[in-house]
Amino acid sequence: MEHVAAVPAWALLAYLVSGVLFILALRGLSSPETSRAGNRNGMIGMGIAVVTTLATHDIASLPEIAAAIILGGGIGFITARRIAMTAMPQLVAAFHSLVGLAAVLVAAAAFLNPQAFGIADASGAIFGASRVEMVLGIAIGAITFSGSVIAFAKLNGNMSGTPILLPARHIINLALLLAIAFFTFGFWHSQSAMDFWIVVGLSFLIGFLLIIPIGGADMPVVVSMLNSYSGWAAAAMGFTLQNTAMIITGALVGSSGAILSYIMCKAMNRSFISVIAGGFGAEAGPAGAAAAIDRPWKRGSAEDAAFLMQNAEKVIIVPGYGMAVAQAQHVLREMGDKLKHQGVDVRYAIHPVAGRMPGHMNVLLAEANVPYDEVFELEDINTDFGQADVAFVIGANDVTNPAAKTDKTSPIYGMPVLDVEKAKTVLFIKRSMGGVGYAGVDNELFYRDNTMMLLADAKKMVEEIVKNLD
Repeated sequence: MEHVAAVPAWALLAYLVSGVLFILALRGLSSPETSRAGNRNGMIGMGIAVVTTLATHDIASLPEIAAAIILGGGIGFITARRIAMTAMPQLVAAFHSLVGLAAVLVAAAAFLNPQAFGIADASGAIFGASRVEMVLGIAIGAITFSGSVIAFAKLNGNMSGTPILLPARHIINLALLLAIAFFTFGFWHSQSAMDFWIVVGLSFLIGFLLIIPIGGADMPVVVSMLNSYSGWAAAAMGFTLQNTAMIITGALVGSSGAILSYIMCKAMNRSFISVIAGGFGAEAGPAGAAAAIDRPWKRGSAEDAAFLMQNAEKVIIVPGYGMAVAQAQHVLREMGDKLKHQGVDVRYAIHPVAGRMPGHMNVLLAEANVPYDEVFELEDINTDFGQADVAFVIGANDVTNPAAKTDKTSPIYGMPVLDVEKAKTVLFIKRSMGGVGYAGVDNELFYRDNTMMLLADAKKMVEEIVKNLD
C-alpha cells in the first residue's frame, strides 16, 4: 500500500513559497549587510517546508517526530550558542557529515521498505527511476559523510593538516569510482541487496580517500565542496521521498556550493576538476620543510607599532586565523577607529581563504561592527599595498606568504596572496617565530627588511597598541 499521498495544490504553493525564501536566503548571505535577513528567510522557508511535509504525509508516530525535532533542535541551539567563531569551520564540516549520514539512512530505509515510501509495486519491486535516485543519494551521502569526518578531524587538530599521500592514489580513486558505477548499474538492473551495500561501503571508503590527501591550506575549498555534495545528496533523497521542498533545497545548496567552490578554486589558482578528484595542491615538497630556517629578523613593540601607524597616511589591516583564535576583532576595530580619528586612512584586506572557511574573516569583522565599506577583497585592494605606509598583519600567515609567487616547491605555490610585502612597513603579529601556517611552511615575509615582528598574543598586542595611540 502506498503511504505517500498525492500532494494537494496548497502544499505545492507552500513548497513554492519556501523555495523562494531559500533563494532569498542565499541572496542575503552573499553580503554581511544582509546576512541576518538571509538567515531569517532560510529559517522561515525551512519551517514552512517542514510543517507542510508533516501535514501532507502519513506519519507513523507524530509524537516521535515532534520529540526528534525538539531533541535535534535543542542540541543545535545549545551548540550554536556555545561554539566559538574559531571552531565554526569544523562545526560546518560536522553538519555536512550529518546531512550525508541522513541521506544514507533514508536511502537504506527506502531500500528495506520501499512500499512505505511509495516507490515499489505490489510485489516489492522498486521502480527503475527510484533505484537510480536511491543509489545516487546513498553514494553521494556516504562520500559526504566520510569526507566531512576527515575534514572535521583536520580542522579540529585531530589529524595533521599536512597532506597524507597514498601511493597510486589517483588510480585507486578511479578504480573505486568505476566499481561504484558498476555496482550501481547492477543494483538498477537487478535490485540486488549485495550491489546496494557494496555501493554504500565503497562510497564511504572513497570519501575518506578523496579528502585525506588535501592539505590544510586548501581546506576552505574542501568545506565548500562538501557543502555542495550534501546538497546533491539531499536533492537525490527528495526524489526518493517525493518531496518537492527537499529537491529544491538540495539543488540550491548543491549548485551554490559548486559555484562557490569554482570561484574559490580560481582565487587559489587550483583546478576545479582536481578538487573533485581529491589530492590537489599536494604534489609539492613536504610541508614544514622551511620551518627550521634560521634567518635574521626584526622585533618591534607596541610602542613602535603605534608610532608608525599614527604617522602613516594609509594603513591596511590584514586579519587571519590568529585574530580569530585570540578573539581580537573588537579591539582591532577600536584600534582602527582611533587611527581614523587621527586622520589615517584605514582599510581591511580579506583573502578569499583567510581563516578556515569562506567568509570567516568577514563574519568576525561584521561581529565587531567594522564598517562594510572599509572591508575589501583581495582583487579589490591588492594593488593598494604599494601605496600603503603600513600593512598590519594580525595572524594571517599563508595568505601573505610571497613564496606562493616564487617558490615552485611550496605547497601554496600558485595561490594568489595579498601583496603585503609591497607596503613601506609590514607589522606582523604572531605568537612566536617557531610556528608555521596551516599549510606547514615558513613565511619568508618575516625576514624581509621592511617587516617588524610583534611577537605576542594578538589581542594583548593590539590592546597595548591602542593604549599607546592615546
